[in-house]
Amino acid sequence: MAIKRVTKRWLINSFAVILVILVSINIAAVFIIRSYYYNGVAQSVYSRAKIILTQMQNLSSDSARSDFGLRNMVESFSDREYMELMILDVRQNVLMTSSGFAPEEGASMPDVSQALSSPNGEGEYRGRLDSEPVLAYSLLVTLPGSGSVVVRLVVSLTLVDRQILLTFFTVAGVSAAILLFVLFSSSYFINSIVKPVGEVSRTARRIAQGDFSIRLQKKNDDEIGELCDVINYMAAELSAAEKVKNDFISSVSHELRTPMTAIKGWVETLSQDAGDPQTRAKGMKVILGETDRLSDMVEELLDFSRIQSGRMTLMLERIDILAELGDAVLMFAERAKREDVRIEYDEPQDIIPVMGDKNRLRQVFINVIDNALKYSGQGGLISVGVRREPNHVRIIITDNGTGIPTEDLPNVKKKFYKGASSRRGSGIGLAVSDEIIQMHAGELNIMSKVGLGTTVSITLPLAQSRENTLQVSEEPEGSGAEPLQDRQPPESIP
Repeated sequence: MAIKRVTKRWLINSFAVILVILVSINIAAVFIIRSYYYNGVAQSVYSRAKIILTQMQNLSSDSARSDFGLRNMVESFSDREYMELMILDVRQNVLMTSSGFAPEEGASMPDVSQALSSPNGEGEYRGRLDSEPVLAYSLLVTLPGSGSVVVRLVVSLTLVDRQILLTFFTVAGVSAAILLFVLFSSSYFINSIVKPVGEVSRTARRIAQGDFSIRLQKKNDDEIGELCDVINYMAAELSAAEKVKNDFISSVSHELRTPMTAIKGWVETLSQDAGDPQTRAKGMKVILGETDRLSDMVEELLDFSRIQSGRMTLMLERIDILAELGDAVLMFAERAKREDVRIEYDEPQDIIPVMGDKNRLRQVFINVIDNALKYSGQGGLISVGVRREPNHVRIIITDNGTGIPTEDLPNVKKKFYKGASSRRGSGIGLAVSDEIIQMHAGELNIMSKVGLGTTVSITLPLAQSRENTLQVSEEPEGSGAEPLQDRQPPESIP
């Protein structure tokens, strides 16, 4: 259907226009050629009539000699093979002809009547006489001393019409050849577009049905070839996204099942043996801990859903970023002791103000420190540092844990991605954290080496710089102001 529609559109929009132009050219050519040949014949007749007029005006005034000279001029007319010369009186009686044959009595001669009635004594007729196309020209001439006569020249246009018809067929043949060439070349061109587009359409339909393994073969390095590259790239990205999504669903299902199994097991245990205070306390502790894990995972999923749908909003206010970072570090102090991991944080004494949502920023710090603890073994070290720059504050959290494989590092901030070395967790914490930092006009960068540890750098604009940016971005259009570009590229993490 698509091929038929494209071909039909081309026939209407292109071929039909070319056809109309060529037909118009042919019609115009007929009129121009006919006018050219007819005017050429007429000019020849006019010229010959002027010569005859001069000859007649040079005749003697003696009537007898004039009649003799006039007859001699008619009989010796040199162009008798091409045209006929006739002499008529003012009553339209034929006196003599160059062919020796007088026209039939009562024959129509409108050019003679026109010459007799016209002020300039001239008459012309183009039409058919005795079913033959002719051009007749009549001229009223006053002979010296013997009255007036009408000189009539008649030319057959049969050969002229044949030449016009031959020329028309030649032009029509050339036009037909042009149409055939346009039809052939355009059909080839349309097929070179329609067939690849049809293949792209079929491939896209299969991709839409879930077949991400199919690929298009790029045949030409043009827009169609570029479209094939884009379709292939889209299929590869969809395939990767589908795989990540499936892995994510599997991982989240496992992560949800683990605490639910623990909670169910302890509930069954407590329901059967609730008399032992020690067992009851241990069970309640496990239930509480696993419930918190479930709550954290559900909150992460909700946050991610809000970010993806654009419904997450920030409650921006002027806050001390060091206070939020300190609270996050303090939250993990006891856990770090239990897991034999040391956290070093030399909190600066000054205040570093930023414009931000303190709950969301604290969520980011908690997520990063939690990951650092998660991948640090016994005797591990986590260092938290703060560096103030002219327009930014940089928070650097470093651990000496297992590190992230090189092939996983570019993807750890992508949605649904969970590397092979990941431990418990939903796998979207870093994706959510990165989105939150970007919403604060900041950057979250990760550097890691397997066996050496991981460094996470969080860069946020200072409050004054952020306020200036917000003021400029809120100015009305047309004010000439541009948003401040104070986000600098991240430096290498020490």
